[in-house]
Amino acid sequence: MEFAGIGGFIVLVLNIWAIVSIIGSSASTGSKVLWTLLVLVLPIVGFIVWLIAGPRSATASA
Repeated sequence: MEFAGIGGFIVLVLNIWAIVSIIGSSASTGSKVLWTLLVLVLPIVGFIVWLIAGPRSATASA
């Protein structure tokens, strides 16, 4: 799957936001690695799955 232009930029920004949120979450290290790999390997599908079921950042749960 190839992304170009503004659509590719939006996917990149959303994936970076997801990865930063995953790293900042209170999940275990193994869970963080698996979620990060999912978002990196499957950019759009991984982001959507993370958005629905992924770990939340530590500030969101407070």
